[in-house]
Formats: sequence, C-alpha cells, structure tokens
Amino acid sequence: MTFTNEQYETYRTAVKGQRLPLAFVDLDAFDANVAYGASLVRGSGRTIRLGTKSIRCEPLMKRILASDEIYHGFLTFTAEETAFLTDKGHDDFILAYPTVQPSDMEILSQLTAQGKRVATMVDSLDQLQALSVAGEKTGVVMSACLEVDLAYRPLGTDAVHLGLRRSPIRTPGQALELVKAAAGLKGVRVNSVMGYEGHIAGISDAVPGARLKNAFTRLLKNASVRELTKRRQAVVGVLKSAGIRLEIVNGGGSGSVRSTLKDLSVTEITIGSGFYDSLLFHHFAEVKYQPAAFYALQVVRVPKPGMVTCMGGGYPASGPTEASKSPRPVLPPGLTLLPLEGAGEVQTPLVLPQDCPQLRPGDPVIFQHAKAGELCERFNDLILLKGGKIVDTVPTYRGEGKCFL
Repeated sequence: MTFTNEQYETYRTAVKGQRLPLAFVDLDAFDANVAYGASLVRGSGRTIRLGTKSIRCEPLMKRILASDEIYHGFLTFTAEETAFLTDKGHDDFILAYPTVQPSDMEILSQLTAQGKRVATMVDSLDQLQALSVAGEKTGVVMSACLEVDLAYRPLGTDAVHLGLRRSPIRTPGQALELVKAAAGLKGVRVNSVMGYEGHIAGISDAVPGARLKNAFTRLLKNASVRELTKRRQAVVGVLKSAGIRLEIVNGGGSGSVRSTLKDLSVTEITIGSGFYDSLLFHHFAEVKYQPAAFYALQVVRVPKPGMVTCMGGGYPASGPTEASKSPRPVLPPGLTLLPLEGAGEVQTPLVLPQDCPQLRPGDPVIFQHAKAGELCERFNDLILLKGGKIVDTVPTYRGEGKCFL
C-alpha cells in the first residue's frame, strides 16, 4: 500500500471539526477487504469464520456477515464475549482459548442449554473435566474443540520452535488419546478440531527492502506448511477412523488463507486482522489487503521547523517489546517518530518529510496501530467513512461498556 498526500487531504477534510483523537474505518477499503477474503475462499466449499479479537466491533461484524453467506460464525476469545454476542442475536461460536473458571463454565453451559452452538477449546484432560462437570450440572452435553499445535520444529525437538506456544497436542496419537479420554466423560464431547498456523498467518514475508529476509521467511513458511498440512490431515484422519464425528476443522488466519485452503481436511478458515489490515499485515506475499482502520491525533505544537508534536498516541500493541509493536504515522506519508520519544502517552513528536503538506495546530496526523482489534480497546467509537465522508459512528466493545480481557 502506498499512502499519498491526496489521501491525507481526503481524511483531513473528513475529520475536520471532530474531537481528536478519534479512530475511524474507511469503509471503501474495509468492504474491499471483506470482498477479497470471500474471493479467496469462494468455490472451495469452505466457509469463513470471523476472528472477533481482531475486530472488536459488533456492528462491523454484522456488516461482514451480511455481505456474503460465505461468512459464518465467530471465533471468540472469552466466554463473556461469547455471551455478549449471543445477546446480540448471533450464534455459532468456537471459543478459541481454554478456560476452567466456574463463572465461564456457568456461561458456557447456559448458552448450550439455550440451544446456542458453542464449542470451547481444549488441549488437556483438566479442561475436559471442567466442561464435563458443568454439562452434567446443567443437564446438557458441552461441545469441545480440540486444538492441535502446528508450530514447526525442523529438528524434531523443542530446540528450534517456530510458532506460538499453544496446545501440547502435536501428534495424531496424542490427539486420539485425549479424545478417547473425553469419550469416558459425561456432559462433554469433542466435535471439532482447530489447528492455527500463527507463524504462517501472522508473519510478514514481503517487507520492502528486506529481500534476503523475505526469501528466508518464505522458505521456512513453505517447509512448515508442508509439514503441518500432513500432520493436521493425519490428526483428522485418525480421529475419523476412530469413529469421532467432526463437525468442524478450523484452520488458517488472514495471512495464510491460500496455504490453508490446500489442506482438504479443513472445513473453514478464520479471518480477522485482514479486515482492518493493520501495520503488521501490510506485507504478505500471498495475500494483499488494504489498510482500513486508523486513528487521528491532533497537532498541538510546532517545536521547531520540520517538526510537529501531536497530543497522545502511545498505543503499543501486545507481544515482545520491539519497534514493530509501535503505532506508526502513515499520513501525511513520510512522517517519522523520534527514537528517544516514540509514540507517547500525552505527546508524540514527529519529524516531517521535505514534501509534507503544511501542518498547523489542530490538523490531524493519521496513524495505524500495529495490530488490528487492540485499537478498539482505546476508543469508544469508530467513525465510518465512505467516499471520503463520515457516514456513521458505531460503538466498539469498549463503547458498549465491555472489557473482556
């Protein structure tokens, strides 16, 4: 994506007179990303589940679901969030992270009793036993989704581990052993499998100016895709051979849609961050989304020629503390943060490029967050633009009084 001064002028005009800071979504780009995601999967016989942690705005989720019937269901991140979305009239959930706490068991069992389709992630007997107790207490059978670790270990040991630290279940044998243990429990059944290739879906491999690194990253990705595809297929195969009826096999993420589709055992793919196309999703070789979610800060100072200072803006993303987790000014193009200050809690100084439009106190500077949904934890509302004009304002989870993590 190439940002331009013309694009800045469009956004500057659109938010003129609005209270800053504000967060906004360009619906032209957002809708294009929704259509693009659907086009990647269409004709494959698979559907797309919404990764809610990367969206965190229910009205925009409704917009995605209404756009194309290929979008169906939610991959949520807490039990309380799942209940919140059921109260909005939604159904078909996979709770992507395990939980055993009593309040969550109460929520999940009650949703099941109400006829909601909810599968909770598991990777251990302890988690299955908690679901079993809750199911028996409520008089229902709880659904569980078995997560299989798809990290790449090229040496066959933990000495080299490329991927996320998630499930301890790595092999078909381990998966079958846990599912057999579940079969001996009342009030719970394993009816789904998820294998999330986070190291494929979330790692850029087409970064400008990093040719050798990109080539090496793609080499590792391709090797990992071959290995994890065989392993995920083997897990699904052994479970089906044992008579386990799997309703869902979930895989993928915004950055790995094409490679995940090659795995014929997968029945659906999750997309989340691609809809907003935050900073960390700009540079992928196999998929191309459009930046759609931004925030605007007010210029409040001109400390010296060639520099301005904005109010606020210190919104770092989660993960290891490094430069890639910092927000970045994107419009006008060419602005840079000061290395000794960065994006600050109450002020953010910026160095201007030579061709920068004139910036005065009160003018906006447009930033992007490193990750997608975490931006919504900073703002109560998202202003929606279409055709360069404000057309609506919608609440984030925070704007609806919710803080799930």
